Amino acid sequence: MEAYEILVILFLLSFIGLLFTGYPIAWLLGGLSLIFTALSIFLNQYFGIDTFLLDRWQDFAIIVDRIFAQMSNWVLVSLPMFIYMGLMLDRSGVADMMMSNFVRVFGRLRGGLALTVVLIGILLAASTGIVGASVVLLATLSIPIMMRQNYSKALASGVVAASGTLGILIPPSIMLVIMADQLSLSVGDLFMGAMFPGLMLGGFYVLYVVGIAQIRPDLAPAPQKTEKLTMREVAGVALAVLPTLFLILAVLGTIFFGIATPTEAAGVGAFGATLLAAANKRLDFETIKTVGIETTLTTAFIFGIFIGATAFALVMRSLGGDEFIGHLLKGMPFGPNGIVIFILFVAFIAGFFLDWLEITLIMLPLVAPVVKDLGFDLVWFVVIFAVCLQTSFLTPPVGFSLFYLKGVVPKEITTVDIYKGIIPFVLLQVLALALAFEFPELVLWLPRIMYGASG
Repeated sequence: MEAYEILVILFLLSFIGLLFTGYPIAWLLGGLSLIFTALSIFLNQYFGIDTFLLDRWQDFAIIVDRIFAQMSNWVLVSLPMFIYMGLMLDRSGVADMMMSNFVRVFGRLRGGLALTVVLIGILLAASTGIVGASVVLLATLSIPIMMRQNYSKALASGVVAASGTLGILIPPSIMLVIMADQLSLSVGDLFMGAMFPGLMLGGFYVLYVVGIAQIRPDLAPAPQKTEKLTMREVAGVALAVLPTLFLILAVLGTIFFGIATPTEAAGVGAFGATLLAAANKRLDFETIKTVGIETTLTTAFIFGIFIGATAFALVMRSLGGDEFIGHLLKGMPFGPNGIVIFILFVAFIAGFFLDWLEITLIMLPLVAPVVKDLGFDLVWFVVIFAVCLQTSFLTPPVGFSLFYLKGVVPKEITTVDIYKGIIPFVLLQVLALALAFEFPELVLWLPRIMYGASG
């Protein structure tokens, strides 16, 4: 084994080991990059050991150009606007209106409250990609109602946690924007490719909720007293959904039909969410201030990890890490499909300990060139990788949706209840991943119809 390969292994093992210290990930990535750069230069200059391409500080200095290129990237300008759109939409009162009207119609059915959560989760996902805000909002609106109707604590918490994570996959998704930037792919292709898998996953949630309510009525009982359904209530549902549908059309429609770039569409969405808040009399100085601060903090968090991951990727490639990992993967006796399955399995396991952002910025750029060399369509691979990363929000011990949920649910809902509740939804996510893997047309058909051949 060459010296640079030993350095690559030590680099990766150091990162994995230090993750468990709880040290901020951005500083961890940047600090390790500096340490291993110094170590590589020291070994090369004083012991003449070959450390691949990293043997002087000038090799690391190009990090400045890389960071400048990221900060001036037009596609990434959409991130703060998509974040603002999601946060403002959560405060616009649209979800409250949908919940109250949906409960009047679907709440009379067995499992209807859980079904309402899934449907609103799908609508919120197509208009905002902020998972934390969606989970907290859905939990605040629905958990007390489900508890009053004697729903299973596990089912109530599981359906909220899972439905709130749909926004990271169903476009417009900030995760897909970042993935497109990392691999120089079209955001429109990824948005189109993720549409069917995302809606399919939402459909699985609907089928599970309806099915479990019929099989185990005690988990999701129907209300004992219900009034007759009127056309006025049905019309109320339609009117409650319309503002969100208009926002979805304004954002996704302009992207899909080539009217606007993702960055321009993000601006339209941010403006539209602000108008909805104003129309519902929820727009005041305090709201604008809070949303502005949260948008700034979230954007800064993402770009902080961006900078750390850029340094990490530069050192990894300079040490020959991409070639080492490429040879390692291609040398496996699995065949092309087996290699992709192995990559997805590693991403699934990594999701137990890492957020989707770290996995996207660190792992995806290393494995994507290997997948492309094996002859697979990168749009397909990135979308199924994104489906796989859905599980990272729900798998303990670092499932962020679980933390968001635990922070707002009543005290009688324990952590064990939440863990039990998410198990069926993680299995449904794995099922959606398997179907998207086995039938690539679920991902590739829509981009090809809209834009021509992808890849």
